[in-house]
Amino acid sequence: MTSRQLVLKYVEAFNNADIEKLTELYADNAVNHQVVTVPAVGKEAIGKMLHHELLKTPMVCIVENIFEDGEWAALEWKEPFGHRGCEIFQIVDGKIILQRGYYDHLSFLKEHGLPFPSVAI
Repeated sequence: MTSRQLVLKYVEAFNNADIEKLTELYADNAVNHQVVTVPAVGKEAIGKMLHHELLKTPMVCIVENIFEDGEWAALEWKEPFGHRGCEIFQIVDGKIILQRGYYDHLSFLKEHGLPFPSVAI
């Protein structure tokens, strides 16, 4: 399976909120770092993070572009509301070993009607 094909499987499982299928795409020692939060390290921690996030609000990932270079793939995505972001994947032996997500967290919260985090001054 190519990196692009694995990313497409990721998007399908994500859009179906299929935590089990999503989690199985990761290596046991994988890291998922959505840069607005602390990294989730290990398949079990990633599964818990995905479960929490996908239960919080329904999300839909619409693929805009997938760029592939060997074990690396970049996914440009948008949501139906127009919110956009990018996920960078490193894939080795058919498993995600690293994922970094970049998006505007405050716009995401606003578009989904979620509370803004409190800020300590």
